[in-house]
Amino acid sequence: MEQGRFEDLPSGTFARGMVRSYARLLKLDAELLVGRMAARVAVPDNARAVASTRRPIPITDTSRRSNLVYAVLSVAILGVIAAVALEWQRERSSAERLSFVAPAKAPAEPQRLAAASPASSSTASPIEMQPSQLASRPTVGETAPLPASASPSPLAEGNRRIVLKFEGSAWVEIRGHDGKALISQLNPAGSERTVDGKPPFKLIIGNASQVRLSYADRQIDLAPHVKVEVARFTLD
Repeated sequence: MEQGRFEDLPSGTFARGMVRSYARLLKLDAELLVGRMAARVAVPDNARAVASTRRPIPITDTSRRSNLVYAVLSVAILGVIAAVALEWQRERSSAERLSFVAPAKAPAEPQRLAAASPASSSTASPIEMQPSQLASRPTVGETAPLPASASPSPLAEGNRRIVLKFEGSAWVEIRGHDGKALISQLNPAGSERTVDGKPPFKLIIGNASQVRLSYADRQIDLAPHVKVEVARFTLD
């Protein structure tokens, strides 16, 4: 710059800026020096620079095909997610309502009458019996008393009873009218569970084909409410 070789400096705005900065450092007239070098430094073509930035970015056919494939895959994934979410929401919001199935009436058991024993032969030798044995032996024409079956405990007013019998191991969750869980556990095969509470009840039963359910002394068919071995329904 001190030797006047301005052509070695960057052209345009950069060269003028360097000259001004150097002139301020030496406390010289910066505009005078810039004017002296103006004829020797090319003025940048701003229009050409702006035009170069407006050129369209070349996009090959391969890039277009890749973008199209990504777009199709994204739409397919979003569709699958939306379908799963819709199915889950539908199952959660639309609780199925059960209709009662009246149990078949068992045929009346005919009354059993004890037949009188034939008289023993007069030639038979007498058999001695203890008084305690004689007292416990039923007389002719009498029937032996049947053992009394255990009666279920009475229900509170407004409550209903659910009885579950498990032919195979199965998981059961039952919630009462207030949404609290009355039972939520895995039940072994051969067991039986009784649940009392106020309806409506919301039930989820896993391995439902191995469960027999009665509600208010009425048998309930679980088959119409089973999806992939899980039954979801509501009892009023």
